[in-house]
Amino acid sequence: MSEPVPRKILVVDDQPMLAKAIRRMLAGHDVTVAGGARDALTKLEAGERYDVIISDLMMPGMSGMELHAAIATLAPEQVARMVFMTGGAFTPQARTFFEEVGCPTLEKPFDRAGLLAAIDSLLV
Repeated sequence: MSEPVPRKILVVDDQPMLAKAIRRMLAGHDVTVAGGARDALTKLEAGERYDVIISDLMMPGMSGMELHAAIATLAPEQVARMVFMTGGAFTPQARTFFEEVGCPTLEKPFDRAGLLAAIDSLLV
């Protein structure tokens, strides 16, 4: 069995401890952490591109849904590479969003196997 290919992954979360834990789960990959959606957009505006973007759904200032919409305009090829994390509290707007975009979703708390499975589902 061959080693998995290291992927370039952007983790977008306003909780530094959670972002750090996700980075540890993704050991072996090239992981960049953005402290929020605006930070992630700055990276994309600078020309950065990722194999996968893992984003929290609910963040102060700009939600994951708003980030998805901004990326769809800025770098449309990147929206199909998004995975969302959620605490499970779905607003009607969030439920409709997930039905429309069809991005993989991870409910917190999740484990490494679930995280890697969500990433793999995008890279098949």
